[in-house]
Amino acid sequence: MKLPIRYTGYALILSLSLLSCKKDFDKINTDPHGFTTASDGSLFNSIIQSFILTGDEQFYINNEILYKQTQQAALTKEAWGNFTLGTESMWSNYYLKLPNFRELDKRFNEMPLSGEVLNMKAMLKIALAYKTFKMTDIFGDMPFSKAGFGFQTLDYLQPPFDSQESIYLFLLEELKWCDENIDVTAVIAEPFLTFSAFDRLFLGNMQMWQKLANSMRLRHAMRMSDKKPELAGEIIREIVDNSRPLILGYDFITYVGESACLWPASMGFQNTSLNWSFREHQNLRMGSTIWHQLSINDSTDGSGIFDPRAYIFFEGNNANKWVAYPQIPDPNTPPSGGIPYGAHRDGAATFSIKGESCIYSPFDYFIVRDENFMPIPMFLGAETHYILAEAYLRGIGLPKDPAQADIEYMNGINASVQWWMEVASNSKLPLSGLTFPDMVPIPSNLNAASVLNVFGSWNVTTDEEKLEFIYTQRWLDAFRQPWEAYALARRTGKTPHEGEAIHHYRLPYPPSEVEYNSSNWAAALNNQGGGDSPEFKIWWIK
Repeated sequence: MKLPIRYTGYALILSLSLLSCKKDFDKINTDPHGFTTASDGSLFNSIIQSFILTGDEQFYINNEILYKQTQQAALTKEAWGNFTLGTESMWSNYYLKLPNFRELDKRFNEMPLSGEVLNMKAMLKIALAYKTFKMTDIFGDMPFSKAGFGFQTLDYLQPPFDSQESIYLFLLEELKWCDENIDVTAVIAEPFLTFSAFDRLFLGNMQMWQKLANSMRLRHAMRMSDKKPELAGEIIREIVDNSRPLILGYDFITYVGESACLWPASMGFQNTSLNWSFREHQNLRMGSTIWHQLSINDSTDGSGIFDPRAYIFFEGNNANKWVAYPQIPDPNTPPSGGIPYGAHRDGAATFSIKGESCIYSPFDYFIVRDENFMPIPMFLGAETHYILAEAYLRGIGLPKDPAQADIEYMNGINASVQWWMEVASNSKLPLSGLTFPDMVPIPSNLNAASVLNVFGSWNVTTDEEKLEFIYTQRWLDAFRQPWEAYALARRTGKTPHEGEAIHHYRLPYPPSEVEYNSSNWAAALNNQGGGDSPEFKIWWIK
């Protein structure tokens, strides 16, 4: 019987991992210190590399499914339907790297205990938690606790599925261990000193790793708060009451703009699949749902726009008019067309050419074309403030405090607007070097204050309305994290939408898992309600 590649021998996995490190990561793979046992760093480097979204994930999952389901954009035509290419890509990306996690964990456990080794273990645990949370939030139950060990024992070649609940509880405990064991001062001795040279996420900054650990605890405690309210509240309360370090957008009234992102140029790779996924897909446009969160009216000259992020996320059509595609089109809706994502737009003379049939506003060209300076977000500082705003407003783990909720909410808006404007100001096209400020002037009267004039909490009276404001702004901030907006929409049912609230709850498992791990796959389906389709809810959805 043929075995799936993720469960084959460790030698093959390791060789694939090390070879894959070379693509777009030559600079990362070069050990500046000439350390003779750099294989630990190489394995970790390949793990960080795997955070980069694959082209098929962006094309078939984000662009074809998630943007439509979240209504962060409008899918003008469902022309592909090959979503299994995307799920296979996500599945392989995870399980091809899982043996690297297991091997590094084994090696670290065999090292003499020190603060530096504890830091390395924490970095590994946090990276594993990030990848695993993302996978289980898309698929639900999945092979985990006994997966990735095929190189150690044949007993685990077809691992059973763990319940999503057990995965959540385990990872949250692991992240708590990381917070308690990270030593921000233990960074000057080996083996950490050399190992950290391969950390292209935070460059060995253990305070940022600690902040990411606690920020993920906050994110996923809130995500499970309807199913595990007491535990979720306990985690949120422990983080806030003990002032555990978090990724922040604002520190009281001072902008800090912290984030966990993959920055292509500084990490030594080009995010070439980004433009490919839009250029070849072609069918995404600004939808009426998100347009009505950015503009107070439908004036095509943009005079109703109050949020500067409108200019960062989208742009005018071929006639430079702001026109949203109806989120729920009728049979008489004119079709979308044009070539707004073609590489011909890199030049100043051709930048405005989007094709005569481009009659609806496309994604801004810089956000889908800049392969060097446009980050891949993992966790933005504004998200922390929106989570805390919800916790204070609803009393989840914290005393209900509407005033503090308002402060966190305003900090979220201030942080999000300023962070996105800074990203845009540094964005540059790869061929011509044209910058965003050169080509996309944002009106000077648009800023966080203009957003608050419309979405300030003083504009509504009930807690329910305030909560919807919080969800709206968190949904907007996650514009380039549609998987996070998807989680928020599924959990709350209250993100901006036209028509019925979302009833798409998960993605089916990839065909390879059905074929090669069929008995465990069937048991997982039974555990989750019996079906492998989007209408079956995953564990934390109430």
